[in-house]
Amino acid sequence: MSKFLFHPRRIRRTGDDSPATTLFGYVWRMSGRHQVWICLLAAAAAGLTAIPLELQRRIVDEVMKDRELDLLWLLAGIYLAVLLVQGITKYALHMYQGWLSESAVRYNRAHLTHLYERHNGDGAAQHSGEAVSIIGAEIDRLGGFVGEGLSQPVINGGMLLAMGGYMLYVEPLVAAISLIFIVPQIILMPLLQARINRLMERRVGMLRSLGDQVTELPGGDDDFSHSGLPLSLDRIYDNRMRIFLWKFGQKALMNLLSAVAPLSVLLVGGLMVIEGETTIGVVVAFISGFERLSNPLRELIAYYRVAAQANVQHKMIAQWM
Repeated sequence: MSKFLFHPRRIRRTGDDSPATTLFGYVWRMSGRHQVWICLLAAAAAGLTAIPLELQRRIVDEVMKDRELDLLWLLAGIYLAVLLVQGITKYALHMYQGWLSESAVRYNRAHLTHLYERHNGDGAAQHSGEAVSIIGAEIDRLGGFVGEGLSQPVINGGMLLAMGGYMLYVEPLVAAISLIFIVPQIILMPLLQARINRLMERRVGMLRSLGDQVTELPGGDDDFSHSGLPLSLDRIYDNRMRIFLWKFGQKALMNLLSAVAPLSVLLVGGLMVIEGETTIGVVVAFISGFERLSNPLRELIAYYRVAAQANVQHKMIAQWM
């Protein structure tokens, strides 16, 4: 285990220094068949998510109604076992993701440093500020996407399908009304994120330019005030505040829609319980289910944002190479 964790994966050189043509082509080049295993691990973790909902429903509807102590201990034991297995599976998944990501980051830093030194040796005009930015923070964000590039949508999409499918099977009407509040999030997410992506792409370019300006600055106070640095800093600030405006607005809207879904369960499910058309256990399980749905949904939104930013980084680093 220590050899696996504390030794980076050996990534074979292709002999071709040209970058991968697409972001996911880059992910596959950096991880290869490991993506298959990590996606299987993610699918296993996702498949376990619906089991606790069914156990909650049975504990409320069967155990508490019939006061069966032996059944309570049995279901509670199964519940705990499922939670432990799922926790261990997710822990292993995160460690696997981290190992693949950090292996890619190390390989890319070594490779880009070699390219930079070789170009400088050949007399090519390479800006040191750009090189520091790319080999430092930018490649860290791009390489960090390798581990979760395919497995993150598998586990979070799988959790949404497992829990949503379970709820539709148990009580279609309540589930369908509540799921209505999830659909707008899926539709709005790409539209809002597209604006953030454009701002992020501009930010990367401005930060690279800032790095070059800093390295070329002689060093005096007068040099700073008469240089283009103050204007560059103002533009970076303005860009960041615009990113905050869209990013936090997106987050507030998604949180509101996520919070309304459990309310719809209480309202529609409560009316159905009063009319004798469903049970309290179903309502309890559904409230828990929608609270659990909000986590993978947020993770998918975050994944979309990270993937879009990684795509921007990939294109700009490819242009620099």
